[in-house]
Amino acid sequence: MTTSAAAQTPTGTVTDTVRLAAEATAAPAERLIVGYKPGATEATSNKAASADAAAKGRETGEDLGFQRRLGTGAALVDLGDRLSKAAVADVIAEYKADPQVAYAVPDRLNKPQADPNDTEYGKQWDLYESTAGMNVPGAWPTSTGSGVTVAVIDTGYVAHSDLAANIVGGYDFISDTAVSNDGDGRDGNPADPGDWTAAGECGTGSPASGSSWHGTHVAGTIAAVTGNGKGIAGIAYGAKISPLRVLGKCGGYDSDIIDAITWASGGSVAGVPANTNVAEVINMSLGGSGTCTSATQSAINAAVGRGTTVVVAAGNDNDNAANHSPASCNNVITVAATNRSGSRASYSNYGSVVDIAAPGGQTSTGTANGILSTLNSGTKAPSSESYAYYQGTSMATPHIAGLAALVKSANPSLTPAQIESAIKANARAIPGTCSGGCGAGLADAARTVQAVSGSGGSTGGTTFTSTSSVSVPDAGAAIESPIAVSGISGNAPSTLKVAVDITHTYRGDLVIDLVAPDGSTYRLKSSSGSDSAADVRTTYTVDASSEAANGTWKLRVQDVAAQDTGTLNSWKLTF
Repeated sequence: MTTSAAAQTPTGTVTDTVRLAAEATAAPAERLIVGYKPGATEATSNKAASADAAAKGRETGEDLGFQRRLGTGAALVDLGDRLSKAAVADVIAEYKADPQVAYAVPDRLNKPQADPNDTEYGKQWDLYESTAGMNVPGAWPTSTGSGVTVAVIDTGYVAHSDLAANIVGGYDFISDTAVSNDGDGRDGNPADPGDWTAAGECGTGSPASGSSWHGTHVAGTIAAVTGNGKGIAGIAYGAKISPLRVLGKCGGYDSDIIDAITWASGGSVAGVPANTNVAEVINMSLGGSGTCTSATQSAINAAVGRGTTVVVAAGNDNDNAANHSPASCNNVITVAATNRSGSRASYSNYGSVVDIAAPGGQTSTGTANGILSTLNSGTKAPSSESYAYYQGTSMATPHIAGLAALVKSANPSLTPAQIESAIKANARAIPGTCSGGCGAGLADAARTVQAVSGSGGSTGGTTFTSTSSVSVPDAGAAIESPIAVSGISGNAPSTLKVAVDITHTYRGDLVIDLVAPDGSTYRLKSSSGSDSAADVRTTYTVDASSEAANGTWKLRVQDVAAQDTGTLNSWKLTF
């Protein structure tokens, strides 16, 4: 019995002018939505709308630019660099004076409904921090994991009000009563009675330990109830958690874990009722020494064959993960842990079998640098619900399980192999260092979900990529990076995807444009004095349907303010 939990525990007229100014200041206005009257050339021609924006810019002395066509037919017009409230009002007035214009209103900034009001969300650096976080909030407008069940194969579940609404039926697979600590063997109740041990109980010299409530901590990271004004936010808070209990006193046996994998994915286990909550994703934040056995591999292969994505911890031994199981199994996503600086956590296993890295925290550099999630205050039996910081690849693994749920929800047709490929292909470089190998890099939730959602949830299309890095000078001239496109018939799509990867110390200084082969420009990003975060790693959607697809496209990037520099690392176009 060598399997145990892979964890380490301890964010015109005067009246008209006044009215227009009020419209301009109702919310941050960096763009205008301009509706043209039927019959106006600008109502259907992007080139005409672009020319009209340039002309009105000359009239008002501002740098205006057509950005894209909205679904209603209105034009989105960029207002240039940090216009004053009065300047925005002047531009609105110029548009409204045009008899061809039906309306011109600010593109007001709304607070996304998915923006959490959970009281401890500000401590979840692992979700949102630009350096070492996983860019989770950027995925929520597209996917919250709705319709997906994640099986957490772990210590079971101890009741917690910040999780209860997302818990569905599971099972207790512990067959040995000495391990179960609940007085019986297998049954339909996956409640966690505690896994505390006395000194020497797990072998000569083993220390005494309190109950870990490990499965509940893992579950909270994946799918804690979000937007409920309390506690933490879950990565895939629209998903459901099915708790499967396999770990008790001193760990858990391979045989129980194999049955849990089988049952979770919809397979049959003798003596166990059919699973009515078949999981699309399995999380196993557990592991033991030794390579993957044929028995475990067989169960994993069958689960993946049934369409379930299996995510496992690399382990906490600062060792090659190839020496540990299930980290070394095939057909799994093996997860290493990073700390708050974005480097491999000192405890995390590494190596060629690692597929991806995710935040696992490191409390040795401060408790707040761990991963905060749902827990219980009981040292032995359950007591009152609580929250606590843990660290470990156990904590990194549910970040990827949660991301897999977001991806599956965004595009239900994806296979486990395609989900793994998408997560790895859209990772970003490890911000710090990773000796030994951390797979494809640090997972990026927003980039991954955007990549798989596409138009109508398609992952198809032809992609052209530039990986030539270009320095972006501080407060200097714009730089351009070209991509030559050929072999595409007709015009570009109305949902042309422009994926951008820019390292920059203050992204609010950046203005980013897509330049079509005929020289037409599409504003992707304006400068913003209120955006103090670093880096631009996202995918924009451009209506380029009036442009010929073939030819040389360019990404134009300019830093418009002093003191910060950056690099365009890569960009790509997907038709």
